[in-house]
Amino acid sequence: MQVNNLNKPSTPTAYLLWCLCFIGLCGIHRFYSGRWVTGIIWILTGGLLLIGQIIDLFLIPSQCENPKR
Repeated sequence: MQVNNLNKPSTPTAYLLWCLCFIGLCGIHRFYSGRWVTGIIWILTGGLLLIGQIIDLFLIPSQCENPKR
C-alpha cells in the first residue's frame, strides 16, 4: 500500500519559512504545517519573544511529519 505524501509539508520549506523571523515574520512556518492557532500567537508575540522560534528549530521536523491538516 502506498502512502500519499502530497499533503505533507516539506521540512526544508518549513525551515525557509522559519528564517522569515529575521525580517519580523515569526510563525509563518506554523501556518505552513497547519498549526493556525499557534501561528497567530507567534505572529502577535514575535515568536513568543523569540524563545518559541528557537525551540521550533528542533520541533519543525516533527511538525512536518505530523501535520494538522
